[in-house]
Amino acid sequence: MFSLLTPAPAAAPLPLDRIDPEYRRMRWRVFIGIFVGYAAFYLVRKNFALAVPDILKEHPEYSKAALGSAMTGLSVAYGVSKFIMGSVSDRSNPRWFMTLGLLLTAGVTFVFGTVPAIYGSLTAMVVLQTLNGWFNGMGWPPCGKTMVHWWSTKERGVVVSVWNVAHNIGGGLVAKLALVGVLLFQDWGAKFYFPAIVAALCAIVIACLLRDTPQSCGLPPIEQHRNDYPPDYSAAHERTLTFKEIFFGYVLNNKYLWAIAVANAFVYFVRYGVVDWIPTYLQTAKGFSFQQSSLAWAAFEFAGIPGTILCGWMSDRIFKGSRAPATILFMALTLVGLIVYGLNRHGPLWIDVASLIAIGFFVYGPIMIIGLHALDLVPKKAAGTAAGFTGFFGYVFGSAIAGAGVGWIADHWGWGGVFGAMIGCCVLTMGFSAMTLGHQTTSGELSK
Repeated sequence: MFSLLTPAPAAAPLPLDRIDPEYRRMRWRVFIGIFVGYAAFYLVRKNFALAVPDILKEHPEYSKAALGSAMTGLSVAYGVSKFIMGSVSDRSNPRWFMTLGLLLTAGVTFVFGTVPAIYGSLTAMVVLQTLNGWFNGMGWPPCGKTMVHWWSTKERGVVVSVWNVAHNIGGGLVAKLALVGVLLFQDWGAKFYFPAIVAALCAIVIACLLRDTPQSCGLPPIEQHRNDYPPDYSAAHERTLTFKEIFFGYVLNNKYLWAIAVANAFVYFVRYGVVDWIPTYLQTAKGFSFQQSSLAWAAFEFAGIPGTILCGWMSDRIFKGSRAPATILFMALTLVGLIVYGLNRHGPLWIDVASLIAIGFFVYGPIMIIGLHALDLVPKKAAGTAAGFTGFFGYVFGSAIAGAGVGWIADHWGWGGVFGAMIGCCVLTMGFSAMTLGHQTTSGELSK
């Protein structure tokens, strides 16, 4: 298996008349592979959040903060894994790397739904959620590596934004699949094992469609094919870099990367502070049913699809490749949605759903932009590590705190304290993003 994970060797160059049609065909193929694959990772990531009300009902000895610690374990492990496995991904074949990761995380999720004894031990829940987070960290890096190898700088903004909605589709479908599973099997454990089965089938799709670099398919590098070269492009960009070169040459000394990494922590707190606690907030604080909270969850996730694409388009076309203005604008509008959501403490469900649609529409754009900016800031052979670095901050210092942290705040200061914390994080995201206003995504051309 480990030999399969190594980068695929370069194939014999194709004849010139076959390069254009083969590039078009292969780009559609690999895009579908990473799109379906990344959506599937979300089918087996946040199932625990959907099951928290059921666990609290059957095990009243647990507090919300205690169960939140299991979500924190997943987030911390995911953040660390995204960074470390991002480095491994830069030196691996994304086809097998991504397939393996999805099968492993689907396996852990399946166990959650089929072994009820797990819920008798908080330690067991935390350990398994942590393991699930580690395997889930194998999803983003191979996608980032694939995109920087198959699409050039000038076209990457729109491509990344379209691909990025895969997690909205996966995140929205998990609630629907969980509901279908519960209705089919009359078992809340189906919130885990039914989506896990679907995810495992998607792993087969990845293995069939995804490929390594264009060179492994007999095609020239994307920069040569599109005549679209980054300003500092050289032959070194096609060489597999060492861990030392990536970490010390392109990541740890990059001030812009540090700024967007910190911003990522705050925006992830907002994202997961909302989505992870939709079922618990709406069902326990407002008395809505699982079906109603499931609708709200799906509305939040699906609203991110047009919002993400609009944000990517604006960053390319309106802001001319500057990523920070789009982030600041969209986070300001996210803040407005949060205020309405928080003030509707005793109001009807439709206002909650409308607020969640607004938050989802605007918050996912900045999340995508930060990931895209990380890819722009380093050579493509270091893309997985750069994305993993910002992801590490997002999950370890953002999503992780939104797990146990939001539960703790809710237990001690109520939901008003939770909304206040998320509003503060919106402001901080805008502040750290503003530190990168001097950076422009540019590319140059070489005469043919």
